[in-house]
Amino acid sequence: MSEPVIESMAEVRSHLADVIDRARRGETPTIITRRGKQEAVVIDIAEYRNLKEIAERAEDEWLNRLADEAEAEGLEGSVSLEEMAAMLRDHHS
Repeated sequence: MSEPVIESMAEVRSHLADVIDRARRGETPTIITRRGKQEAVVIDIAEYRNLKEIAERAEDEWLNRLADEAEAEGLEGSVSLEEMAAMLRDHHS
């Protein structure tokens, strides 16, 4: 992935198709700013799916590690992996 291009919302509006093509063909993300603050990023859909998969895998590994540690410590009141995942989903909602 190339270094991102940083553009304002107004700039992106004027040439959105080019921003999308740049993300797809050149794998160059565009960071969109509003009032000087970075607000969003346009990336290729394949890259988004890859990043999402990596994040989900990392979360699963983290939850498994927590569950293993709790089981090894024999903590009373510990929750199952499924319960922990549900609590995290509820927290992110």
